[in-house]
Amino acid sequence: MAHGTATSLSTTAALLALLVASAQAQLAGHGGPVRAIAISGDGNSLLSGSFDTAAIRWSLKTESAEQVLRFHSGAVNAVAFLKDGRMVTAGADAKVAIWTLGRQQPDQVFEGHTAPVVSLAISPDGARLASASWDHTVRVWSLDDGAQQVLEGHTQQVNGVAFTPDGRYLASVGYDRELRIWPLAGGTPNVIALESPLNAAAAAPDGEIVAGGADGKLHFLTTEGHESGEVQAGQRPIVALAVSPDGTSVAAAGIGGSVALIDRKARTIAQTLADSGSPVWAVAFLPDSATLLTGGADGKIRRWNARTGAVIGASQAQPSDPLAGYAGDHGAEVFRACVACHTLSGKDAQRAGPTLAGLYGRRIASLPGYRFSDALKGMNIIWTPETVSKLFELGPNTYTPGTKMPEQRIGSAEDRKALTDFLGRATSK
Repeated sequence: MAHGTATSLSTTAALLALLVASAQAQLAGHGGPVRAIAISGDGNSLLSGSFDTAAIRWSLKTESAEQVLRFHSGAVNAVAFLKDGRMVTAGADAKVAIWTLGRQQPDQVFEGHTAPVVSLAISPDGARLASASWDHTVRVWSLDDGAQQVLEGHTQQVNGVAFTPDGRYLASVGYDRELRIWPLAGGTPNVIALESPLNAAAAAPDGEIVAGGADGKLHFLTTEGHESGEVQAGQRPIVALAVSPDGTSVAAAGIGGSVALIDRKARTIAQTLADSGSPVWAVAFLPDSATLLTGGADGKIRRWNARTGAVIGASQAQPSDPLAGYAGDHGAEVFRACVACHTLSGKDAQRAGPTLAGLYGRRIASLPGYRFSDALKGMNIIWTPETVSKLFELGPNTYTPGTKMPEQRIGSAEDRKALTDFLGRATSK
C-alpha cells in the first residue's frame, strides 16, 4: 500500500528520533539481525543493512542514526560506500540500489540478478560495482551508465566478491567450493577448487586474496591462484571477512558468534572476540586499523579494540534467548534455526520474515504490515500443522516457489511433527 509523502517523512523522523536516543556507545536501531556493514572512506559514517529490510546511515562521531533507507522488499544483505560518498544497498529482492545522502529514494536501481544479492565490492578507481548473487552469477556494473557485465561459471550460489587493489582482477567465492579469479580485461578465469563451500572473500592491500569457508578455515591465495597459507579460524562456518586497511589483520566472523582476529603475517589467531553464541553476520575495520565493528543477530553494532579484543563503550550485553522458556522441548530446538528470521509473538520487533503469531488458520501472504512477493500472494495455502510439515518436507523453493525464505528441509518426520506441535503451542498465545 502506498503512503503519502508527509506520512513517510513523519514516520522516518519519528524513527530517527528513537534511534538517536537508543544508539549510545553501541549502535542499536535495527528491528532484526544486522546483515552487513560498511565504513565511509573518511571513517566518519557507517552504513548497515538488516534482515528487517532497512539500511541505516550512522554518524560514528555522534553515534546516532542520520538516515534510514527503505526500498528493498527483503533483507538488505550487502552495503557499500562509493568514492563520492553515495551509498549502495543490495538485497534478497535481487536489486542493487544507489543512494545520495539525504534522499528518500534511490537515484538508480540496477536490475538483472534473479536471486538474492549477498555481497558487493567497489573497484579501486570507484567506477565499477561488483555484485554476487545466489543466481550463480557475478555482475560488474558501470556506475556511469549502469551497463553490466555478467560473469558466469559458478554452479551454485555465489556468496562473496572482492576486487584486487590494482583493479585488474575480481575474486568470487561460492557454495560450489570454487574461488574464481576473473581477469577484468577479458579472458578465462583462474578456478581454484577448495575443500568446503565458501562464504566470504576479501582482498588485502598487497593483492593477496582471502577466502573463508564453511569448515571454519581461512585460505590465503595469490592473484595467480597459488595458495600462500591457511588458518583454522574456528570450528563453525565463516560468514564474513574484513582485512584491516594496513593489511596486518583479518577479521573472520563465524556463524556461532565468535570473531577471530588473524595476524596475517604470522598466520596465527591473535585475538578471539567474546563468543555471543549467535551469528555475527558482518565485520568492518575503521581506517585506523585498530578498531573493528561487528553486526550481529541481536540487531546491534559494536566497536572492538582490534589489538586487545576488548569491547569499546557499553559492556557487551548478551541477547536474551527467545526460546529460554522452552528448555527441553524438542520442537523448540528444531525451531531454533528459524529464530533469526521469525518471532513467535506479534509484540516483538519485525525480523526478516513475518511473525508466526497466530500462524495456524492464516492464509499464506495475508499478514498485514509485511511485504510478501506477488508469487506468494497468488497461492491458496492455509497454514496448518500439515501444510507447515509439507513446507519442510519438500523445501520452500518447491512448495512455495518465489519465496524469499532460505532453502531448508527437515528430513525426519519425527522432527517435523515436533516442530508443528511446538508452533501450535507457542504461536497461539
